[in-house]
Amino acid sequence: MFYRPSEGHSLPHNPFNAIVTPRPIGWISTRGTDGTDNLAPYSFFNAVAYTPPQVMFASTGTKADRDGTKDSVANIRDTGVFCVNIVEYAMRDAMNASSKTLPANVDEFAHAGLTREECQEIACARVAGAPAALECRLTQIIKLEGETNFLVLGEVVGVHMRDDCMVNGMFDVTKFQPLARLGYKDYARIDTLFSLVRPDELA
Repeated sequence: MFYRPSEGHSLPHNPFNAIVTPRPIGWISTRGTDGTDNLAPYSFFNAVAYTPPQVMFASTGTKADRDGTKDSVANIRDTGVFCVNIVEYAMRDAMNASSKTLPANVDEFAHAGLTREECQEIACARVAGAPAALECRLTQIIKLEGETNFLVLGEVVGVHMRDDCMVNGMFDVTKFQPLARLGYKDYARIDTLFSLVRPDELA
């Protein structure tokens, strides 16, 4: 099958998210200027550079009380900081609960029954007990094609890793089984690894 996105796909559900998979989930925590903590999952998320370490996420929706965007982007515009919490399989229900569209003054940590901890380098909360968290300072917000599409880029200025996820000096994802986003309503968890040696390393 072939289709042009501009003309529609004629399928019951959009297949785009099912094609570009799996995608890591950036569980983005922010704080509003009124002090309200916000937490929301974004599956358009990834790391984009090593030196300095940088990450990105994209917001593709809007809320009536946020003038063309969502709470996360609005808060980051105001404060210049955010935290990326890594989602483990055991936190799948809390992550899903935090995806609910709520008024800007409602705290998703409380709504999802999560404990928070303060970040060390930025004025923001993070998910207590998450396997890892990346404290970030905003570098750019880029308006993408589409009415409500924004790309947020940040430099990682602080890294938290849970002690039980460290094995022989390495961060072992099988200890917490990261959650990955697939298409439709589907997710996957990572519990099996294999390694490949790059050709340049064989020389």
